[in-house]
Amino acid sequence: MDNNFNNLSLVQLILKWKWHILIVTLVAAICGAIFSSSAFITPLFKSEAIAYPANISPYSEESETEQMLQIINSQSIADSIIEKHDLWTDYKIDRNYQFAKTYMMYEYHDKIKITKTPYEAISIVVNDKDPVVACNIAKDILYFYDQKVAQLHRDKVGEVVAMYERQLELKQQGIDSLKQQLVDLGTNYGISNYSGQLREVTRGYINGSARANDLMKNLEMFGPQAVDLETKIVAEGNTYVSIKRDYEQELRFYHSNLTYSNIISEPYPADKKSYPVRWIVVALSALGAFLLSIIVIFIIENRKKFVPAEK
Repeated sequence: MDNNFNNLSLVQLILKWKWHILIVTLVAAICGAIFSSSAFITPLFKSEAIAYPANISPYSEESETEQMLQIINSQSIADSIIEKHDLWTDYKIDRNYQFAKTYMMYEYHDKIKITKTPYEAISIVVNDKDPVVACNIAKDILYFYDQKVAQLHRDKVGEVVAMYERQLELKQQGIDSLKQQLVDLGTNYGISNYSGQLREVTRGYINGSARANDLMKNLEMFGPQAVDLETKIVAEGNTYVSIKRDYEQELRFYHSNLTYSNIISEPYPADKKSYPVRWIVVALSALGAFLLSIIVIFIIENRKKFVPAEK
């Protein structure tokens, strides 16, 4: 009964002051509409790009998407965007101000939101007073991301390429040294092809050839060394070929022009502002004025309960 009585009293109170409440609510709604216009609040236009990572591998336990998110949020990409689009002027921040960098990064992260979607993609949402600028910033973030990852890969792959080049150089020097030793054996002792020469010398030795007899002595003395050199040259040659194959693979990556994102949703210049949403401002202003007016009226109607009676 008490609840019903209270509700009834509230309805009676609203009806009693209905015109006052209506006027206050309408005035608040009109003020909300006026102050949410472009004359008082700079309208912002939203542009969004959605992309998946590509051609990258995580450095640790992070996923490819987390790695992409980390790189896109890096300071170097933020600085590149700020300088290319002159956000100092766009956000009206004085470069010479003591805390200019702090304010710039606050505005940057307030107007540029980069998040991971539930489907492991990256969402880049840019808000700017110019819809074309918002669109271009979203595109350039992905462009600078590709450049950053390419540079990181180029630096690391460049180290591997330099390692392979040095290894190939040393391996070639070793093969040349072995070949030179084999040439020396041929020059000084007539040994050039142990297996082939052995058959011919054996035939000449049986026939009593003096030259064959001398060469046989050289083969007996230096033959094992020649065989060892030939074996090493073949083994080193195979190793050289294997290293060169790996080197050429890394070299292809070093000189490749890969992209590191698959753009699922291309950003475009918005034809309608995203902020402020005027109907929400008007609705909240009217609702706030309506509730506030009821509170004020309740206080007026019950002032005797709050103010001590005069003697």
